[in-house]
Amino acid sequence: MNTPSTVNQPAELLAFLFVSHADVKKAKVRQWLQHGSVQVNGRVTTQFNHLLRAGDVVAIRGKDEALALSELPRGLHILFEDESLLVIEKPAGLLSMASDTERERTAYAYLTDYVRSGGPRSQERVWIVHRLDRETSGLMVFAKSEEAKATLQAEWNEADKRYLAVVEGHLPADEGAMRSYLDESRPYMVYSVQRPNEQTRLAVTNYRVLKRGANYELLELSLETGRRNQIRVHLADAKCPVVGDEKYGARTNPVRRLALHACSLQFPHPTSGELLKFESPLPVMLARLV
Repeated sequence: MNTPSTVNQPAELLAFLFVSHADVKKAKVRQWLQHGSVQVNGRVTTQFNHLLRAGDVVAIRGKDEALALSELPRGLHILFEDESLLVIEKPAGLLSMASDTERERTAYAYLTDYVRSGGPRSQERVWIVHRLDRETSGLMVFAKSEEAKATLQAEWNEADKRYLAVVEGHLPADEGAMRSYLDESRPYMVYSVQRPNEQTRLAVTNYRVLKRGANYELLELSLETGRRNQIRVHLADAKCPVVGDEKYGARTNPVRRLALHACSLQFPHPTSGELLKFESPLPVMLARLV
């Protein structure tokens, strides 16, 4: 690891690295961030705009320490890591955890291999805190101890979870809330029901229209509950299914993926209580739809 640098005044991480490593090409500095080679106060971060405070310590990991990161599949990025948790960006098409037909090519399996083969603060396993649908991209959290998992899951309903979605059609209002009771049939088909029963669970989705196009709209969605396929079902109920969501009635699929992205997470650290916030930009191919 290179000699750590101490921050003297607030700055964004990329700008600080450009100054503190002025002899290194800017493209190389960006690669350090993209490949998870940069640590802030001992924690891996890949966010270019991470805000540094006076007294923070920034270090560049050597090749051996970063080797495990290079084994992760394309599109799976570690944004944050410490002794308690990992925050990642999951690509569309990758399962969160094993299914009946796939056990190896999952975010859980790749991260388990990562912590076992050189993760710097490893107990040699990870625990899933929540899931994303296979077709959904974006932010996910994994715990690195059972205690951290229990704490995170106990407070997960209060965490601020936001998504971006490109949908077919147009919602009648610029913002609002969708509320229904969800039931599930096989194979994993979720639907809204008029009257609750013992099997149903309340789901509440808030939405805000960010941009309107001729055929599509870009929405920001926040969850008050976290049910399977909740966003997809609510938007289908509103006659505005997520682009690419053939399962729930979408008629178009121009980018050959579900146009749904987990873009923002905010929650307290399970050990320190520090409020953590992570953001992931909408993939370019989805942004171009609207």
